Amino acid sequence: MNIHEYQAKELLARFGVPVPAGYPAMSVEEAVQAAEKLPGPLWVVKAQIHAGGRGKGKFKELGPDAKGGVRLARSIDEVRENAAEMFGKTLVTVQTGPHGKQVQRLYITDGVDIEKEYYLALLVDRETGRIAIVASTEGGMDIEAVAHDTPEKIETLTIDPATGLMPHHGRAVAAALGLRGDLAKQANKVLAKLYDAFVGTDASQIEINPLAVTDKGELLVLDAKVGFDNNAEFRHPELEQLRDLTEEEPMEIEASKYDLAYIKLDGNIGCMVNGAGLAMATMDIIKLEGGEPANFLDVGGGASKEKVTAAFKIILSDPSVKGILVNIFGGIMRCDIIAEGIVEAAREVHLEDPLVVRLEGTNVQQGKDILASSGLPIIAANDLGDAARKIVAEVKKPVAA
Repeated sequence: MNIHEYQAKELLARFGVPVPAGYPAMSVEEAVQAAEKLPGPLWVVKAQIHAGGRGKGKFKELGPDAKGGVRLARSIDEVRENAAEMFGKTLVTVQTGPHGKQVQRLYITDGVDIEKEYYLALLVDRETGRIAIVASTEGGMDIEAVAHDTPEKIETLTIDPATGLMPHHGRAVAAALGLRGDLAKQANKVLAKLYDAFVGTDASQIEINPLAVTDKGELLVLDAKVGFDNNAEFRHPELEQLRDLTEEEPMEIEASKYDLAYIKLDGNIGCMVNGAGLAMATMDIIKLEGGEPANFLDVGGGASKEKVTAAFKIILSDPSVKGILVNIFGGIMRCDIIAEGIVEAAREVHLEDPLVVRLEGTNVQQGKDILASSGLPIIAANDLGDAARKIVAEVKKPVAA
C-alpha cells in the first residue's frame, strides 16, 4: 500500500523525522486556509498523487507551457490561483503513463531556502533479505537516471537484522553524502529515525528525495515516498485509514476483497493462473507468441468456486480484454472446482470473447468433462505453449463485419 506525501510526512514526523510545516487541502479554500497558517513569505503548492515526477509533470487540460504539479507561491493570492488551476486536473508524469492521474488533494508547505539536496532511501533488498540504505549526493533528481548515468554516486549499505542499525551505518551515510561536523550528527539522527519508522510500520520503502540542507544548516525531509508491505497490514490497522482508493485501480480493489493477487497491465489477453511463478511464466509465453497480457492474476492454491468466479468477472470487467487464457495446475487446487467456476462466471457475464483453458493435475479429467459438457465455446489446450498459441491466434483474428 502506498500513501500520499503529506501522509508520509505526518507519519515520519511522529517518529521524530524533521519535516517542514505543511497542511493537506481538499479544496481551493482549504489550500488558502493552509497557507494562512504558515508564516510565508514563500509557500509550496504540491499536487498529491501516487506517482513521482510531479514537478516535471504536465496537466492534460492546461497545455505544454503550463507549470507542473509542484509550484512556488509568493503570496496567498498565488496559492489560490495555483490551487484553482490544479484541482480536478489530470497530471501526467513519467510514472503515471499517458493517462495521468486526477489531482484531488493538495499539500501546502512552508518554503525553504535550500543549499544542497541529497537522496536517502531505505528499502528491502531482495537479494540479501535485509533492509538496505541507499544514499546519493544527487538529490532532487530521478534516482534511476543517476543509477544509469553515474552509478558511482550511489552508495548502498545493508543492515544485519541480528544487530539492527548501528553507529557505523550513520557514519557511512554521512561520509557518502559528504557531510561533516554538526550535519553529520544530524544525518545520523535522521537515519536512526527513518529506520525506526521503517521497522515500526513494516514499510517496504521509505524514499527521501530530496533530503535538504537549509540555509540555517538544518537537514529537512522535503519530499517523502512511503509504501508498506501488504502482507503485514493486519499488524497495523491504524494505517488502513491512510489508503486512498481513488489512487488505485478499481479492479485491483475488487480483487483484494477476494484475496486475489491481481495487477492490471496494458495488453488484451486476460490471464487466470494459480501460483505466482506459473502466472509469470504464462505471461512470458504469451509475449513469446506475440501477444500482450492484460493482467497478472493468481487465484492461489486453495481457491473456492466463488473465488474463481470472482476472478473471472474481474478479468472480464476490463474493456481492453479481447480473449482469456486460463492456465491451472491442480495440486491443492482441484481442476473440477476451477472448471465449475469458469462455467458459472462465463454464463453469468454472457461470455463472447474467446476463452482458452489449459488444465493439468488433480481431477483434471473431471474438469475437462465439465468444460466440454457446458455448451460454451471453450477452446481446450494440451499444454501451456499450445494454450498461448491458440489464444494469441484467436485475439488476432479479424473482427467480422
